[in-house]
Amino acid sequence: MKAYVFPGQGAQFAGMGRDLYEQNPLARELFEQANDILKFRITDIMFGGSDEDLKQTKVTQPAVFLHSVVVACTQGSDFTPDMVAGHSLGEFSALVAAKALSFEEGLILVSKRANAMQKACEATPSTMAAVLALPDETAERICADIADEIVVCANYNCPGQIVISGTEAGVQKACEQLLAAGARRAVKLSVGGAFHSPLMEPARVELAEAIRSAAFGEPVCPVYQNVSAQPETSPDVIRRNLMAQLTSPVRWTQSVQRMIADGATHFIELGPGNVLQGLVKKIDPSVLAESLQ
Repeated sequence: MKAYVFPGQGAQFAGMGRDLYEQNPLARELFEQANDILKFRITDIMFGGSDEDLKQTKVTQPAVFLHSVVVACTQGSDFTPDMVAGHSLGEFSALVAAKALSFEEGLILVSKRANAMQKACEATPSTMAAVLALPDETAERICADIADEIVVCANYNCPGQIVISGTEAGVQKACEQLLAAGARRAVKLSVGGAFHSPLMEPARVELAEAIRSAAFGEPVCPVYQNVSAQPETSPDVIRRNLMAQLTSPVRWTQSVQRMIADGATHFIELGPGNVLQGLVKKIDPSVLAESLQ
């Protein structure tokens, strides 16, 4: 069974999508449609901008979404998903690819998500850190014991790789304690804020209103959502989980494990980079994993 997976913020690179635009008429049409919807030429930044230009939140999230969805659309009849999932932002790409959301609605939601998250980041100094080679339970306990600051486990990427998120002071305290507990590394990430933590509550409230108004349909295959790590097909459940996503952890390890338990043998990453391909292989080296750009 084929599982199509879609990357999140951080997968972007300068020049992403340019070959698709130049070589595929459908891709060109979708890219130009996105320029019109966003009311600025995101393609100019994607194709000719610098890495620094692409790091702007209002650009990064729509760019990664757009590249991923365009790759899926240009697969034509070869795109035959038995299941889909996306990492954080990638969940929106997965929902559009599975026809639970239209391309236009998905892009509008992603743009609103990026702007809402940027505002939340600016409101409170915050950050994230990658923690390697420590059991999830130990990281969870240490974060929970830091009562005077906000710090939580935000991304369960693969066994032995977790990301924590919170205030600058909270993440710093947690990193020190995680290293003392035996983590091989606990390194702060170059991100704008504390994604998938309670500090994203203002963004969650703002985005929830937009999600509530969007038209969701039944997907063509199950969508394994970050919040539940379960196969979802009900539009109401999908909408509810998406509303909770910004302040809830990304359960990527659990999602991939459930997909494999449900029969996935071939994982195909669509979009920039190949990070998810690598994570899937770390979760289960026996499955086939590849990436398409």
